[in-house]
Amino acid sequence: MSKIKNLLAGLAGAVALNILHESLKKTSSDMPRVDLLGEEALQKTIQYFGGNLDHKKDLYKATLAGDILGNTLYYSLIGAGNPKYLWPKVAMMGLSAGIGAVSLPEPMGLDPEPVAKNNQVKALTVSYYVLGAVVTGLALNLLKRY
Repeated sequence: MSKIKNLLAGLAGAVALNILHESLKKTSSDMPRVDLLGEEALQKTIQYFGGNLDHKKDLYKATLAGDILGNTLYYSLIGAGNPKYLWPKVAMMGLSAGIGAVSLPEPMGLDPEPVAKNNQVKALTVSYYVLGAVVTGLALNLLKRY
């Protein structure tokens, strides 16, 4: 499949992931807060280079934009290679992203609590990333017709 179609499908998956997260994040204290993890990571990166994002809204917007861009690029890889392996790639990449989101913050010096404070939050975090991968797979199937 073409790189443009892969990117469009990846964008669909990234947007679906973010819509789900943004819609549910404040409905319960036991919902993943991927946004808080991303904000912490971005702020620490900016501070490492001597800067600082002082306004909470600016930090939120920059994190959201980076999240959509990063997840678009990541999910677009699902469309690379042999289309015969689309659904195994969907499963592998969705699970890999979700498990990474839960298990990597602490070794990276970030607070894992927003995505891993209990088993429910961990399971939901992983499922969000799997959903993004599934939406990417569905979008790839639609786009291959055109």
